[in-house]
Amino acid sequence: MKRLLTLAAGALFLAGTVAAQAATQFATIGTGGVTGVYYPVGGAITKIINQKKDVYNIRATVESTGGSIFNVNALMNGDIEFGIVQSDLQYQALKGFKDWEGKPQTKLRAVFALHPEIVTIVADTEKNIKTAADLKGKVVNIGQPGSGQRANATDLFALIGINPDKDLKAEGLKPSESASMLQDERIDAFFYTVGHPNGSIKESVAGVRKVNFVAIPADVIAKLVEKYPFYAAASIPVKLYPGVQNDADVPSFGVKATLCTSADVPDDVVYAITKEVFENLETLRTLHPALEVLTKENMLQGLSAPIHPGAMKYYKEAGLIK
Repeated sequence: MKRLLTLAAGALFLAGTVAAQAATQFATIGTGGVTGVYYPVGGAITKIINQKKDVYNIRATVESTGGSIFNVNALMNGDIEFGIVQSDLQYQALKGFKDWEGKPQTKLRAVFALHPEIVTIVADTEKNIKTAADLKGKVVNIGQPGSGQRANATDLFALIGINPDKDLKAEGLKPSESASMLQDERIDAFFYTVGHPNGSIKESVAGVRKVNFVAIPADVIAKLVEKYPFYAAASIPVKLYPGVQNDADVPSFGVKATLCTSADVPDDVVYAITKEVFENLETLRTLHPALEVLTKENMLQGLSAPIHPGAMKYYKEAGLIK
């Protein structure tokens, strides 16, 4: 009888263990290149979530990807549960514009906004590239297909009358390759839409060749903001990059990084991640310099897609949305 009871107890324990393992929910966060800001920010979020894995039974992982457009498509295909996406591309995907022309991504959902991202153009000072118009005839890395900076560069070029297929030699390199390519004189300039400070830009500034940030004229910025509601005027902070050949902050424009998900991701998973990030905001701010500016209020700004019900549940509980 004891043996039967022992076997029964063992079977129940095994069944319970299997059930618990089966109940574990996985949350992969798609980010960007490992030298950018998305990847460490995604890592910071997973660190916070995994500290409560025994409470929520959620195991979060961070994945390096090709960037915003890749992340939207991966979300819609069910390959990842969360993705960091520029606010402009969130808007375009939802509406069915540009890369999603005629194919609105109606299941795309917003969770919260993160740090501001500035369209940053870094140039070899010897090439005399002072403003965006000076990029004509140059070798310029505009970013990988599927990246946010490539989309931003395209918007800028369209407005100032530069055809990237004819008026310059456009490269499609990873952000991590840009600094060495610039220092090796294989490119003249590169675009990077990113939060500051950034490691790749620091690397480019610290090299033997002198570099400068390229200004976007005020009238061009005004036209961009008027045409595209997801853009805003911004300035590149030169104090973060000792050695850069600019005397003052450089005018540009920017977007916001946002955490997105799919309508198919369960409410309880999105609720748990939202709650833990917001209730550990002080900790999150310390995990990367780009996150220092975050407040609970500005994390609800710049969201074009509908807010996921799981996130909305927390915002209402916390009194952030009535």
